Amino acid sequence: MARSRSRSFTTTIVGVFAVGSLLALSACAPPDEPVESASPSATPPPTPYAGPAVFVGDELDLLLLAPDELRGLLPGIVDIGASSSVLEQISDGGGPQPAPDICSALFVEQSLWSVGARSVTWAVPDDTEVGIGRLTVLQFADEAHAAARMDQLVSAADQCGTFDYNGPATFDAVVREDSENARALAGTTTLPENEGGRSDFQAFASVGNVLVQLWQPVAGADAVDADAAAALLQDRAEEAHAALVDELTENPPETTEERPVDASAPWGEWAIDSAGIGPIRLGDEIDAAIAAVPGAEVVEPEYEGDPWKIVNADGTASLLIQPVEDGTAVASVTAGNDRWLDETAQDGAALPSSWGVRVGDPVADAVAALPGGTTVTVASSGDDWYDVATRDGRLFRFTADRDVVDPESVIIGITVEDATQRRMLVFG
Repeated sequence: MARSRSRSFTTTIVGVFAVGSLLALSACAPPDEPVESASPSATPPPTPYAGPAVFVGDELDLLLLAPDELRGLLPGIVDIGASSSVLEQISDGGGPQPAPDICSALFVEQSLWSVGARSVTWAVPDDTEVGIGRLTVLQFADEAHAAARMDQLVSAADQCGTFDYNGPATFDAVVREDSENARALAGTTTLPENEGGRSDFQAFASVGNVLVQLWQPVAGADAVDADAAAALLQDRAEEAHAALVDELTENPPETTEERPVDASAPWGEWAIDSAGIGPIRLGDEIDAAIAAVPGAEVVEPEYEGDPWKIVNADGTASLLIQPVEDGTAVASVTAGNDRWLDETAQDGAALPSSWGVRVGDPVADAVAALPGGTTVTVASSGDDWYDVATRDGRLFRFTADRDVVDPESVIIGITVEDATQRRMLVFG
């Protein structure tokens, strides 16, 4: 029994010693390499968008102010409407010529040469002459056009503190320091008594390809805080820029490949796309564009700056080729008529189509095929059309025979234009 206890004790000591030795050796050994567990590979975050900040269509709503913001800024306003894609233009060019010339920037219709718009209107009960105010977000073809317009407004704020408008006039303005992506200014224009003596408040902001304009008559005792208005528009512009970058980071702009065109095919089989109409491509030399349409009658422009006209062999359809300002290259092409005054009806089946929409179709078909555009009505000429612009500055215009919102309106012409080639406004 004693031997058994001794052997058992000895065995226990040896076992303890062995375990202790292993623990000691384990403590001295280098650590094992980490073992990677099997897991699905992580998706890298998208590369942040760093291209031009170009707002299109309904993205313009990002720059509008909310009703509560407008009420806080403009005392006494009522009946604030919803965002509208209808743009009304006067385009009559009336009024005295300001001096210096740059002061014309304060009176010009800012929507001229824009390619899209969203607006909100409200009532100003204290003003018995006009009675409304408006906030308009204007889309231009590219950043350069919006920046140039804002440059002119900043120059006007600098040079038109006092100016001549058939008498002494003033523009009491505040120009905000530029933020990272946006600029803004605001002020009140007061006309001489012989021109009505009225005062109007205006505020502007620019970001990317957009110009924002707030306008309303000055009425009542409550003055508008110009610095607060400019700051609010500038802040909203920065917020919109950030939202646009986020959107384009998640959904980068797509590039479209130019489709091959059979110039010998009937015109009715050609497509109207961002590159042009059929074999006539935007940016082509005028001579090359005319030569690209075989067997057609060519009618030269009657006046400098007018379009070239190409008529099919049957005389039932025509194309208009509008050159750029120097007359050398193609700026736009129209299938059908570009004005409602053109009385000659054209055969839509013999003309190219745009996304399945042709001349003679209801304008509502174009709105359904290309949503998010802008309906334009021009008071001075009676012209009406539906515009849709792409992020690369291509403008599709569906000219109507009457007000676009009329359910009976039909398309009389379809135009595609490189709107980045439009001449910028020049004062003086």
